[in-house]
Amino acid sequence: MIHINDQLSRDSFDQGSIESAYSFFHQKYRVYEYSHSDGQKDDIEYAISSYVEQMNPSLYDYLSGGRKDYLLSHASFAQDIKDAIEQLEGMLA
Repeated sequence: MIHINDQLSRDSFDQGSIESAYSFFHQKYRVYEYSHSDGQKDDIEYAISSYVEQMNPSLYDYLSGGRKDYLLSHASFAQDIKDAIEQLEGMLA
């Protein structure tokens, strides 16, 4: 995902919020991607949506690119979580 004003956006959140989000998303996604249980996947989606509600709003806005349903829609969750992890990895590099 390309962000027009990366530096200004990145000033709105600290390294700790990036590391925390990356760790949580990465851990949950590793279980999600190999799970064969729809119930377990639903639980992971719920955990991520709960995390999103309390995470740094500027970081969420940056990752989502303005999409209100980012990481919150069942239909796009798998792609969204992969995208979020990739973006966060890039920010940690």
